[in-house]
Amino acid sequence: MRLLLAALALVAASASARTLTVCTEASPDGFDYSLFHANSTADASSEALYNRLVEFEPGTTKLVPALAERWELSADGKTYTFHLRAGVAFHTTPWFKPTRPLTADDVVYSFARQIDAKHPWHGQPRQGWYYAAAMQFGQLVKSVTAVDARTVRIELARPEAPFLADVAMGFLSVLSAEYAQQLQAAGHMEDMNLKPVGTGPFVFRSHVKDAVVRYDAHPGYFRGKVALDKLIFSISPDPATRLQRLKAGECDIGLYPMPQAWDEIRSDGKLRLLTGPGLVTTFVGLNVEHKPLDDRRVRQALGLATDRASIARAVYGGAASPAGNPYPPSQWSYDDKAGPALQDLAKARELLKAAGLANGFALKLWIRAGAGATNPNPRATAELLQADWARIGVKVEIVTLEFGELLKRTRAGEHDATLLAWASDNGDPDNFLTPNFACAAVAGGSNVARWCRKDFDALLAEARETADQGKRDALYRRAQALYRDDAPWVPLTYPTTAVATSKRVVNMKVSPFGLNNYSAVDVK
Repeated sequence: MRLLLAALALVAASASARTLTVCTEASPDGFDYSLFHANSTADASSEALYNRLVEFEPGTTKLVPALAERWELSADGKTYTFHLRAGVAFHTTPWFKPTRPLTADDVVYSFARQIDAKHPWHGQPRQGWYYAAAMQFGQLVKSVTAVDARTVRIELARPEAPFLADVAMGFLSVLSAEYAQQLQAAGHMEDMNLKPVGTGPFVFRSHVKDAVVRYDAHPGYFRGKVALDKLIFSISPDPATRLQRLKAGECDIGLYPMPQAWDEIRSDGKLRLLTGPGLVTTFVGLNVEHKPLDDRRVRQALGLATDRASIARAVYGGAASPAGNPYPPSQWSYDDKAGPALQDLAKARELLKAAGLANGFALKLWIRAGAGATNPNPRATAELLQADWARIGVKVEIVTLEFGELLKRTRAGEHDATLLAWASDNGDPDNFLTPNFACAAVAGGSNVARWCRKDFDALLAEARETADQGKRDALYRRAQALYRDDAPWVPLTYPTTAVATSKRVVNMKVSPFGLNNYSAVDVK
């Protein structure tokens, strides 16, 4: 009888728990976001498990205090001093029991492992530190020092206008130095990515690849325990399946429904469609290290052969606009004097002929399996490109890869052309331009075009060093002109971001960064 009563109590407790189930598009690549850059990984790691010194208010690009309650910047613009909150608790898990709250040592560890080649953790990940390399933090940050237990001083090599926004990015989430010492002593450093420990609103419980990720609410969260008791990510790569599961009540949130289903969602009395303009560009990255894509005339020809308006209509159902620049009009410094190029097949053929390719050439176009936040149907997009480029003699073989594999092999430079998207991480134009086009970002793998121009790099460096937004705006417009001239990308669309929810869900906000944060969400 006692066992029966205990079992019944457990069932009752489970039934009364406030659980949010999210049908998401892909398994996370891991749980240490410093190593990765897919939004599905950020949702499962930096958004759920961790905090930064400063963060973005959910649904906006507004910076707010987080682990740091305040900070100062020196007169020369090169030294930041952050003052940490008292009593911030790390997660208690079966694999780690913290003996102290957050201190400056945790911040130093979280930065130094990524930028200090002599740090014992620096060489641990085989793939390197994705964002730190892409954003050249090793050259930017001179030192990170624990002044005392609650004060951190960061010295830069030069003034860096976007630095505070950079600090709010997921790759600079603060991890536990005490846990790192435990793992290093045990010889299990890889567990930092597999058995995560953070300060964030949710505590990691389990992960079954391509199936489910489970979390519990963090009872000691410094902002107060969230309304939810449990958070579940149910992996459903197909957007139609996600919507059907949402309708059936198996999920409370269905991420990224296809635009063609938006009216259906709006007309369903039990569902709600949330939309917002994203700081997102979809594109084809052209590997300039592969012939004949090393010839800019060939790259320009592919751009001119592309009917972007048809892609926006057919794939996005009109919920996207044709793209011409590396970032959308909602990003300040967007060059509105140069809109998307209209399809011009005659000029495209002339360019190929001038490049000695009058009969065309063959290339492989890589796409991801399934669909994500930025492209509801990569296969349909690729087939439209295949048809467009065939009209100028270019024979396209479409290759479908699992998303993690696609990213890994693209970072290694194995591709001819890859269909991808970039969502801003911090609302600053530099976040589009430096990770994607800086010469240093080739080695880090984020510059998938593997394109390098010293004059372009010089414009970015000058823009980062001035705090005058008017000057930065002018420099970024000049950089966009160089980008358009050399055509390392074929920009395709600026999509609108959408999330479908049950009407039971409240306080869900659509992020301009394409991320999903559930710390304020509740279910009624």
